[in-house]
Amino acid sequence: MLKKLLLFLLIVTPVFASAQYGKKRKGMRTGNSFYKRKKPRPEFVIGLGASNFLGELGGANQVGTFFVRDLEFKATRPSAQIAIRYKFSKRVAIKGGYYYQLLSGDDKHTKEPFRNNRNLHFRAHVHEVSAQLEFFFTKEQQGHRYQIKNAKGMKSYNFQAYGFLGVGGIYFNPQAKYNGVWVNLQPLGTEGQGLPGGPKPYSRFTVVIPYGIGVKDAINKEWSIGLEVGIRKTFSDYIDDVSGVYYDNSAIRAANGPMAADLADPSLLNMPAELGGNSIGGDQSAPGEVRGHSNHKDAYMFINITASYKIPSKRRTRSKF
Repeated sequence: MLKKLLLFLLIVTPVFASAQYGKKRKGMRTGNSFYKRKKPRPEFVIGLGASNFLGELGGANQVGTFFVRDLEFKATRPSAQIAIRYKFSKRVAIKGGYYYQLLSGDDKHTKEPFRNNRNLHFRAHVHEVSAQLEFFFTKEQQGHRYQIKNAKGMKSYNFQAYGFLGVGGIYFNPQAKYNGVWVNLQPLGTEGQGLPGGPKPYSRFTVVIPYGIGVKDAINKEWSIGLEVGIRKTFSDYIDDVSGVYYDNSAIRAANGPMAADLADPSLLNMPAELGGNSIGGDQSAPGEVRGHSNHKDAYMFINITASYKIPSKRRTRSKF
């Protein structure tokens, strides 16, 4: 289903934009005059910045915080995007593109006892294809074609702010470091996936809902720079490979090997008795004990500095925006 959605986005977005781009000429010949057609110009966008994971691993120094309140700056990693925007009015545009995030989380970054004792960590390369509808709060007004100084008439307003909402799909591959080497976690079944009484293996594809805000400022009629803050709501709780409860670690070791067992439960065994531990602190990771929070899906966010380029309009056509 997800692969079909991604294929639909890849096909429909450029087709829809192309249909708008190639609409029939408006106006007609009147004697020697000719009403030039107007059309939207495609705008190419690239962005670089930082991403942050919002899920089970790492996070704030307290229990029960989720989403932006659980932000851990030590887990900040790179972010990038490449997209194309078609603006169909002075306030509305559609943008489709590819986004890359390197997400990370580590329980060593938090002082909250449960998470710190759990001692799990991960990284995940996240590849996203999405389309989003953008609404601009201010109308773009570019003024005179050559922006002649002190010229009378229409003024230029180059700064714009916008909000966006869309839909997309991602592929993610959670990994953990074992003996100095990053290994894929999904095939290891760290929560007993595929074993008797355990959950089914999770998919590394999921749908995401992109939303956020941005600003852009035109340098000239072709180039703009901006800042975009994006949040991605996902429909998976396994971007960090953590969601449910601990499975019998000896059964994981017998079925999938010692590496799977070690990565399933690397807990520090130092939980004090008043917080649920025993003399050796082993209760926290006993079979059936909480390992993650399956009722809260994972999310992530990014902040990107963007550069946008509009294809120059041809001499015999006039750009709408």
